[in-house]
Amino acid sequence: MVVEITFAFLVGLTIGGMTASAMEIATGRPVSFRAGYISAERPARTVLASVAAGPMMLTNDALDARRGGQISPALLAFCGFAALAWTTAVGTAVVSLAARTVASLS
Repeated sequence: MVVEITFAFLVGLTIGGMTASAMEIATGRPVSFRAGYISAERPARTVLASVAAGPMMLTNDALDARRGGQISPALLAFCGFAALAWTTAVGTAVVSLAARTVASLS
């Protein structure tokens, strides 16, 4: 069970990191839940970006808010744990989708 959860987390971290890096390269600024990455005019892109790179966006925004004194250390820790859980959920979804795809090809 620990191996499977660790694998899912690492897959989610890879997906999130690659997506966030691609978005940062494309725009030249860190990913965040701000205009430019989140747009009501492009809901599909916004949802995909939020699902894949969301943990990195949450982490960046939480760190910025902490540096600005807007959130407490406890809330920063909560955001960190939420990002870890989100990353694991993304990894679980990707692994499940990949397993179903491979199974359907057999």
